[in-house]
Amino acid sequence: MAGTKDGNGGGEVKPVAQRLLATATRLFAEQGYDRTSVQEIVDAAGVTKGALYHYFGSKDDLLHEVYGRVLRLQQERLDHFADADAPVEQRLRDAAADVVVTTIENLDDTKIFFRSMHQLGPEKDKQVRAERRRYHERFRALVEEGQRTGVFAADIPADLVVDYHFGSVHHLGTWYREDGPLSPQQVADHLAELLLRALRP
Repeated sequence: MAGTKDGNGGGEVKPVAQRLLATATRLFAEQGYDRTSVQEIVDAAGVTKGALYHYFGSKDDLLHEVYGRVLRLQQERLDHFADADAPVEQRLRDAAADVVVTTIENLDDTKIFFRSMHQLGPEKDKQVRAERRRYHERFRALVEEGQRTGVFAADIPADLVVDYHFGSVHHLGTWYREDGPLSPQQVADHLAELLLRALRP
């Protein structure tokens, strides 16, 4: 893949697509998606519009990729936990904690996306919703497995359990601070334990 100097004086070469995405993420966070132009992105990244359009068809594609890379990471990790050779309670705990940690570690990306998701075009919006649905369905399958085998209480609908946990995850951007009293892992452990307490018979 083509590369460009990152401007730090160390001579490090970053792939152009990665550089554009990092620049767009920073500008979207600082100015907002709707107030950031393609020209500002390419100027700040030190590339041409042609280079941007080689990797991303539009500013819309950049917004989609900001969140898409986080969701792909989370899906890969969820699949790993779900497929592990461990009791279902442990697998759900690990998955529930992991989505909290990975969200906090990518908090700018997730805040940008949820603030600007409504500005995606219809096709990209449909794609993102399908990707999120796949993630939620895999997570819900763990809850359903535990309910089916008697490990979890079966009187609470699995969909409601999933919405309960992800409501907490999506709210992280409104209150979590790096200099706060809890580390990402501590927050993750607490929220995972709250989820499991709600499910225990």
